[in-house]
Amino acid sequence: MPATESFTDAPHTVGSALDLAAALEPRLTERAADHDRAGTFPAEDFADLRRAGLLGLMAPARLGGFGASFAEYAAVAAALARGAGSTALIFNMHASVTGALAQTPDDLVRQWGAPESFFAARDAALTAAAQGALYGVAMSERGTGSRLSRTATAYRRTARGFHIGGSKAFVSGAGHVDAYLVTARDPEAEEPRVSYFLVPAGEGIRVEQTWDSLGMRATGSQDVHFDVEVGPEALLGGMEGLTLLLAQVMPQWLVASYAAVYVGVARSAVEAAAGQVDERGLGRLPAVRARLGRADAAVAAAELAVAEAAARIDEAPGDPDTNRWVWRAKLIAGDTASQVASSLLEAAGASATRRGNPLERLYRDARCGALQPATSDVCADWLGMAALGEDPDEAEAGRW
Repeated sequence: MPATESFTDAPHTVGSALDLAAALEPRLTERAADHDRAGTFPAEDFADLRRAGLLGLMAPARLGGFGASFAEYAAVAAALARGAGSTALIFNMHASVTGALAQTPDDLVRQWGAPESFFAARDAALTAAAQGALYGVAMSERGTGSRLSRTATAYRRTARGFHIGGSKAFVSGAGHVDAYLVTARDPEAEEPRVSYFLVPAGEGIRVEQTWDSLGMRATGSQDVHFDVEVGPEALLGGMEGLTLLLAQVMPQWLVASYAAVYVGVARSAVEAAAGQVDERGLGRLPAVRARLGRADAAVAAAELAVAEAAARIDEAPGDPDTNRWVWRAKLIAGDTASQVASSLLEAAGASATRRGNPLERLYRDARCGALQPATSDVCADWLGMAALGEDPDEAEAGRW
């Protein structure tokens, strides 16, 4: 997969990654309003991310990346989200692919039956990311959302490898990524058998311009239609049927990774509101100050929850207690972003609802946090079942 630009020669340390992300924040902020208004992909933002080498954040150092942990990803994603939520969300999708590839232990993959050829294909994908390749996620479908067991996109074996056919929705960065992580099912299997494929952009992939949303408008999350044949190396894990297993055992890249984005959006809303309140002299009103104070406290608590989840993911991935924090982080971050942005919009007054006002955009972006998978209701139900001593992944409707 092609690397479109060279990246920085700065030492690839996690500290430098966070510094690079923080340095990009003002540039992302400056462009965010225009991309939101037009609903256009933030190409300049990703040119900056490539030059900084940040598309290789999760790739190990031996392959030219930063070798970041989940906690380090969360800090970088939150910093990017303070600049532009849409850019951070596309980055999250890319990191979900590269992070899952880099952080699923070799011994576990071998235990599941992966062939040795998988490791060379994995390293090639991670090396490409370190050199600037951008990956998207094609998982959700119209009518069933992100429920993996209900995937309609199908694959069949061919002489060359696999044919994949079907349509996906909400594909962030569609038409701008170098490859798509596609979920597809084996239609001949009696039980749901869903696999991951890393499908290079090109012939057999059609992007349909369908994205015109309330928030996160610059993600370009179009519908994508697949009628494509790929080689055996495209099958991630080197074996079929891993998707549902990975979702249950290690859900962080499907759930908690979003949380980092939305705490960044929420923090940006607090900062934008404070600036507007101060500029308009509203800070003299106790009710306005109280809204700002509650918002600051709520966002700080959400940031701590995400940091706790991330630390546990790095220390004990897949542990039942860790997974509780995975779902808690997404629930808290999504709900907090939405509630805080709404309250702050009221605090700043009617002028803040005008198009082009940063708070108006942040309110719309923040509102998406509770709606993106896993939704706040799904997270809360998972945690409720766990609190009752039941297995949350055995819900009657099927969690995935």
